Amino acid sequence: MENLFKLDGKVAIVTGAGSGLGEAMAHALAKAGASVAVAAHKLSDAQQVTADIQSLGGKAIPIGVDVGDSASVEEMVKETLGSLGTIDILVNNAGINRRGPCVSMAEEDWDEVIRVNLKGAWLCSRAVGPVLLEKKKGKVINIASTMGAVALPERAPYASSKGAMIQLTKTLALEWAKYNINVNAIGPGYFLTKLNRRLMDDPAVFNELTSRIPMGRWAEPEEIGGPVVFLASDASNYMTGQVLFVEGGYLSW
Repeated sequence: MENLFKLDGKVAIVTGAGSGLGEAMAHALAKAGASVAVAAHKLSDAQQVTADIQSLGGKAIPIGVDVGDSASVEEMVKETLGSLGTIDILVNNAGINRRGPCVSMAEEDWDEVIRVNLKGAWLCSRAVGPVLLEKKKGKVINIASTMGAVALPERAPYASSKGAMIQLTKTLALEWAKYNINVNAIGPGYFLTKLNRRLMDDPAVFNELTSRIPMGRWAEPEEIGGPVVFLASDASNYMTGQVLFVEGGYLSW
């Protein structure tokens, strides 16, 4: 049974891996045996996470990438293939957030969230897809959110991008199932990450959100490790087009 979760010999790309959930997932995949392309918008962040993985005995390379730019994404794939030889796993995690009322939100904020969160996942999947199609095997894991299933005020761009991410997951799952490629999503709830710092630093907001979580707490970044390794491994070979929510019961009300 334990062999089902091993990733020895596999190569994974994790976008947005310079901090937060991306960093935690890069570490988890490396600990499971995968070689990891640590991709981040800031190369320095990718280099730091890569050094941390290597210090623990894992194999990783750093890559700077703008996931919303097709040329940058193509270069990321080229660099991964050149350094690690192949690609078996793609984790589309890169994401940003812009909060505010719809009527006063700048068009540029909407465009940037959609460009990074949704277009970025599509561009990365499009670029990695040919490698997986040729191998007739692979795993694509899109990082959605509970905000893809429910909503909160002043989250229009983010919630819209994550809802669309779930639909992208289902569409790619249908297109690629015949090639033995699994496409699934993880829907994180509230994690103690930099992306949520604004919420964490407001006691009233933090306590209100925590009160809605049946388990009574926010998750540590490391708690995303098990789900991502499961979806990247042979343990999930007959699972595709699904969203695995990791949210402490938030959606169970």
